[in-house]
Amino acid sequence: MNEDSFAKSTIPELVMFDLDSTLAKSKQPIERHMAMLLARLSHKTKVAVISGGKLEQLEMQVVHQLPPSAMLSNFFLLPTSGGALYTYEEGEAVCVYEETLTLEEVDRIEEAIEQAVMSSGVVDLDSASYGERIEHRGSQVTFSALGQQAPLEKKEVWDPENIKRPKLKSAISALLPNYDIKIGGSTSIDITKHGIHKAYGVKKISEYLHIPISYMLYVGDALYAGGNDEIVKTTNITTHQVKSPVDTETVLQELLKKAAASSISNLQASLSESFKGDSSVSEDELKKYSVDTSLFSRTPSLVVYPKD
Repeated sequence: MNEDSFAKSTIPELVMFDLDSTLAKSKQPIERHMAMLLARLSHKTKVAVISGGKLEQLEMQVVHQLPPSAMLSNFFLLPTSGGALYTYEEGEAVCVYEETLTLEEVDRIEEAIEQAVMSSGVVDLDSASYGERIEHRGSQVTFSALGQQAPLEKKEVWDPENIKRPKLKSAISALLPNYDIKIGGSTSIDITKHGIHKAYGVKKISEYLHIPISYMLYVGDALYAGGNDEIVKTTNITTHQVKSPVDTETVLQELLKKAAASSISNLQASLSESFKGDSSVSEDELKKYSVDTSLFSRTPSLVVYPKD
């Protein structure tokens, strides 16, 4: 339900984005054009980013790339697959909640990961690791087969057929039946407390901001069956599938167009209550009053005719 019902005429009250392969390449900063579009969107609606990464990772990839014009008070981060929620006050991240794992839970999870890696045989532990393979992220423990700092080109060829990760996930799940085990990025498995996943994050931010889920939009690259975004569909949030950050830029441009159209519509409605003349948004009328210069043309969004 609600998949690809993106064609609503009004802009959502909150737009939630997956991060890797949706806003940016795996663990890479968002591109400058993406940052500009997100900044513009933050002046029209609330923007949330959810990912399996820890807070510092989300900030590095998204927040620290935004231009000064971005309205940070309208940005929300949900690291560790929704295991935590951060808002921004005076430019600083403020924690709303975090479902932190205890040290005993972390030890139990790490032991299970090590056993599963050995029994599944999908990871060559004798090969070089790019940083630590197991990382404690507060509300989540993440296993990265090639290490946390593996180059993108190495990650992309490790499990292109999506065979190794499901096998490792099954092995870990058998040892940790009371936890949520999720395929994260292209080489990673994420483990959180039971019930902590992206759908949990959707519900929590809805409660925190008092925005009904039906007024929200989720944009992700893995909303298909078995994808790590699929779980959000259980909340009945409106979803939109993308294939890459390039697709997402198109979505952002469409959202900004809807916001502009809504603003003009509201202005017309406001004028009609007190203004005695007429107004028009017809394409022919707007072109009639366009102004051409040597560098660009300016086209009005609304033409107003005062009454004689």
